[in-house]
Amino acid sequence: ADYALALKGNQGNLYNDVQAFLDDPDTPLDTVETTDGDHGRIEVRTASVSADIDWLQDAHKWPGLEAVGKIVSTREIGGKTSTETRYYLLSAAFPAARFNTIVRSHWAVENSLHWVLDVTMNEDQLRNRLDHGPENLAMLRHLALNVAKL
Repeated sequence: ADYALALKGNQGNLYNDVQAFLDDPDTPLDTVETTDGDHGRIEVRTASVSADIDWLQDAHKWPGLEAVGKIVSTREIGGKTSTETRYYLLSAAFPAARFNTIVRSHWAVENSLHWVLDVTMNEDQLRNRLDHGPENLAMLRHLALNVAKL
């Protein structure tokens, strides 16, 4: 299985190195842009990937690292525009279009499962920690969610 792991600012030099590399206008990138207009918003997503990362692997020795990528999302909602940039470590040099699909698929899972468990079933606030209790209750919540979907 391949991975596409989101990088965050708390990952120190690795995050800073990837950000500087991918934001450099001289870096050759495979790039694709998509535009969606759903739910009262317009979103333009630019996905970029580079597999020219020998220097990064030498410096950080990340297992299986083959490429890095970034997604720049520009959203317009009700006349207000916001831009967000996210950076990723990739275990394969995916084409930019495939990389964009992979990242969007992750958010589909996050929105359809984890958000429901966190918000509707208040899973983040639970304090059961003994024995098999957490796993058993998680299984029951998933069962209830699947029954509700049917």
